[in-house]
Amino acid sequence: MNDRERPPNTTDDSEPALDDEEDRNGGEDTTEDALRSTIDRSEQGAPAAGSAVRDRFSADEIFQRILATADEEFNRSFRLLFLSGLAAGFAMSLSFIGVAALSGLIPGENGASSAAGYLLYPVGFMFVVLGSYQLFTENTLTPVTLVMTRVASIPAMLRVWVVVFTANILGVAASAYVLANTHVLEPQAAAMASQIGHHFFELSWGAIFWKGVFAGVLIAGMVWLIHAARDTAARVLVIFALTYAVGAAELAHCIVGAGETLYVVFSGGESLLAFFTQFLVPATLGNTVGGVVLVALLNYSHTHESRAYNRSNLDWNEWLFGNYIGKPTTTTSGEGSTSD
Repeated sequence: MNDRERPPNTTDDSEPALDDEEDRNGGEDTTEDALRSTIDRSEQGAPAAGSAVRDRFSADEIFQRILATADEEFNRSFRLLFLSGLAAGFAMSLSFIGVAALSGLIPGENGASSAAGYLLYPVGFMFVVLGSYQLFTENTLTPVTLVMTRVASIPAMLRVWVVVFTANILGVAASAYVLANTHVLEPQAAAMASQIGHHFFELSWGAIFWKGVFAGVLIAGMVWLIHAARDTAARVLVIFALTYAVGAAELAHCIVGAGETLYVVFSGGESLLAFFTQFLVPATLGNTVGGVVLVALLNYSHTHESRAYNRSNLDWNEWLFGNYIGKPTTTTSGEGSTSD
């Protein structure tokens, strides 16, 4: 074959073309990754989709979503926290009303009446969770996450707790007073409401405390699972299953139980002092222990890889005694920590 028939040597010309194509593909991949990262993360940086499996969050990703919720709660003014907590107190009284009304409509003393009546126990919790109200037993988990990471101080968390708890009690107390002094409840429902409230006054201090511990575990666990869920239907199922267990087992929830026992107090059956000393104190302590120690701390202990923030942690003096609230910047699961 002569020189005119020999095909031209295109090696030197084709290599730049291949490099240009690789650069374009690399640029497309970078753009796609950036777009996916934007879609899959909320405005506060919490993951909106799992990194490994799109419709399932890892423990680290659930923890980051709870951090974002805690950050929102800390950034609310005390006035908004109080009003939201007051609304939550009113809403939680619906659980008490529902159980008393349905149990009163179903005759029988073999447990079937109670089992059916507690089907309406989750109603108040659905109002609170889906409506994003402030409930004390939820706040035993979410703000604690920022405190355990030393992004927020202990006094700042305690202020949130006091405001929300006070508002919850005032809301549920107002509802209990109205129920006890009006004819909202039918005679059968009123008798059942009184029976439910008297039950807690018959228990020992220790019994109410331990019932409160297990109630705290279930409610704080509900918060964890709600942040693991991706849609409202899944959240409704989680709320119903776990709160029904609290009611059916007759565990002590400090807010719902406050409505039940205050109904007895406002009906003249017990004193206000007995309400505080025999129910509210042990139930609240139990809920706090169950929510903080057995759920928040244990869940926190296996999410150590996602405690990264683009800011310095509080020093020990600020953490213990100051009123400091920091805004965390969450990272994707598996990234290294940038905090001190």
